[in-house]
Amino acid sequence: MQFRKLLISTLAIALFSGTAVYAADTVVQKLRVLVNKKEVDDAGIIVDGKSYLSAKTISEKLDGIFLLDDSSKNVTIYKPNVHMMMIRDGIMFTDAPKAKFNFIVYSQIDSLKVDISAFKVTIDDPYGESTWIDGRSSSDKDFPEVGKENFYFKTEMTYSFDSFGKYVVRFWMKPEGESNYQVVSEKVINVTNSK
Repeated sequence: MQFRKLLISTLAIALFSGTAVYAADTVVQKLRVLVNKKEVDDAGIIVDGKSYLSAKTISEKLDGIFLLDDSSKNVTIYKPNVHMMMIRDGIMFTDAPKAKFNFIVYSQIDSLKVDISAFKVTIDDPYGESTWIDGRSSSDKDFPEVGKENFYFKTEMTYSFDSFGKYVVRFWMKPEGESNYQVVSEKVINVTNSK
């Protein structure tokens, strides 16, 4: 019985010592990552002089589509060009008054290199409350055909800008076979005292 306890203790100490030596030889440092002059939390580390970035975090910050193939251990990031314009009374705008009015969100999509099953457009008020504007899924007759890299999407809406501040219009895509939407573009509308 005593021999068994001694053997287990010896193995535990050997295992702990081996781990401690390995950990002592590995130098890990936090890597400060800035995207558009804003620091991204926990986005990267440096291990033995090599930099490693979180692909998912970087994809989100760059408005890309992140796909992880767990079986092959591949990460793919697609960055389609998605340009949005807000148009009110025939004029593009980025600043708006505190009021309720009609406007159009006109989106141009090109260089889409991945098949998608749905897309949507949302607007978030300055407090983070999100409102669905419009969208399409693959079952809709006016959804872009599979493999189509370029398309346009125009939606008209009435929205009440009740508070001063920044409203964020986002274009989201859901990659084929995935369950979540991912942001691929965003524009800011500043609500100020101007007309």
